[in-house]
Amino acid sequence: MHSIPSQAGKRALITGANTGLGYQSALALAGAGAEVVIAVRDTAKGDKAARAIIAAHPRASVEVAKLDLADLASVRDFAAGFSGSIDILMANAGLMLVPTRTLTVDGFEMQMGVNHLGHYALIGHLLPNLRKAPAARVVSLSSMAHLQAGRLDRRLGVEGPYTPMGQYGQSKLANAMFAIEFDRRLRAAGESTIALAAHPGWSATDLFGRKYTDKPNAWVFFSRKMTAVLGSSPAKGAQSQIAAATAPGAEGGSYLGPKYTIRGAPGVAQFSKFALDADDGAWLWEESARLTDTDFGL
Repeated sequence: MHSIPSQAGKRALITGANTGLGYQSALALAGAGAEVVIAVRDTAKGDKAARAIIAAHPRASVEVAKLDLADLASVRDFAAGFSGSIDILMANAGLMLVPTRTLTVDGFEMQMGVNHLGHYALIGHLLPNLRKAPAARVVSLSSMAHLQAGRLDRRLGVEGPYTPMGQYGQSKLANAMFAIEFDRRLRAAGESTIALAAHPGWSATDLFGRKYTDKPNAWVFFSRKMTAVLGSSPAKGAQSQIAAATAPGAEGGSYLGPKYTIRGAPGVAQFSKFALDADDGAWLWEESARLTDTDFGL
């Protein structure tokens, strides 16, 4: 397990922290003394997670706030009502293997909309809060799936062929590219905030987009079953993103993942060559800004 330095005096915002990797991250950071904000679409589930964290760590400070990353109006409302500094922003929430092409209320493909575009807008709106902290970190959750995604498809899933795993990989490629491009822009601007990415290996989490269909296709069904049997626990899977958020000396633009790729202690992971493509990274940044009407000022 990753040894977490004291997080006393720090404030962490974690999206999708009512279950899985996000919950384990919230549990660990709260246990290390951080004030934790759980940002979730379903606040009843968020309240249940908060109670469990406080039961484990009675002195923990845990707040639950409503955030729907599939709706830019919800993102804007959340950011407008958020005050104070943020030391750790963990862009953890996500969807996986939505069986058929589904669009957000803003017209984005659902996996790209939630996993990347919603987080892009959220982080952009909360950049002033990050700047209030002396050395804030933004951790984007990518995946091994980005390695099989190929080059970024500039249609972003709205048009063209659709497969659940293919589009998931594209959204995770976007997460990786965002972390790289964001950190590059932060460094160019002389900011103290850093951006990193992490992946959990193969972890048995509740990530699948179950709510979008009552009858998942065979690939989705098979993937769920295999992950439940072979994946690591969420507690172990979360170690890389926790390390990205807390490890002393972690470098901006870096990528952390399990030592043995699918499981193991956190270590340095490798981005795909397509994630490192500077032209695609710059295009994705500008297109995300346009689609979400978000200006980072970087």
